[in-house]
Amino acid sequence: MPQRTVQLVLHYDGALFSGWQRQPRVRTVQGVLEAALERLCGEHVTALGSGRTDAGVHARGQAVGVRVPARWSAAELRRALNALLPADVWVARAHEMRGEFHARYSATARRYRYTVGLDDAARSPFRARYEWAFPRPVKSELLAAEAGALAGEHAFRGFAVRGTAPPHDDHRCQVREAVWTERPGRLTFEVEANRFLHHMVRFLVATMLDVASGRRPAGTVARLLGADDNREASAPAPPHALCLESVEYPPDLYLATA
Repeated sequence: MPQRTVQLVLHYDGALFSGWQRQPRVRTVQGVLEAALERLCGEHVTALGSGRTDAGVHARGQAVGVRVPARWSAAELRRALNALLPADVWVARAHEMRGEFHARYSATARRYRYTVGLDDAARSPFRARYEWAFPRPVKSELLAAEAGALAGEHAFRGFAVRGTAPPHDDHRCQVREAVWTERPGRLTFEVEANRFLHHMVRFLVATMLDVASGRRPAGTVARLLGADDNREASAPAPPHALCLESVEYPPDLYLATA
């Protein structure tokens, strides 16, 4: 049967999901999406994500590759999925792609955002779901200095869960941008790289905040970029304040957008 390759761009609230990856007996984003695709297509359709978000992590730009019967245009597939999916998942866009498109391996960059609440209102239920209410004062100039060490290519063994990458993997990531932005009562950390390792952003955020709040010495991030494992990194920041913002692909892979 002729097939069409489609990239779905998902928004989801990760609070009630056990992460992206399909798992038995628990609710996952991949599982919910594949159930909806099966209802529409009459057969199992594998949904390949650009990466695996952890339990509690949100997305405003998770890219997903699917191959569906050719009768489904990207626009029709988006409309039909949004009629079936639960309220905490939404297909924001759908793009018809060339057949060689692969959601994970074709990606050239991914961007994450982590939000930290600094004022008392960060504990409000309207903010606490998406921000880490940080309990200590921080110095923004120290955050900026620590983040400045991240640009370029580095091995991130010191900021990754051991054993989640293959033994032969060099753990190297090319960081295009890593910057903290301050707004009244809030800090946001945005980082863009060609790839990310398991818990990498959360390890980085917690370590930088420990430096900026005086619990660790300046220069800790630069020093740990040469570490062989994560034993000296701060415990990962909570997942609920992390969001996958976007994934980039070469323009020549796109055929049409809906």
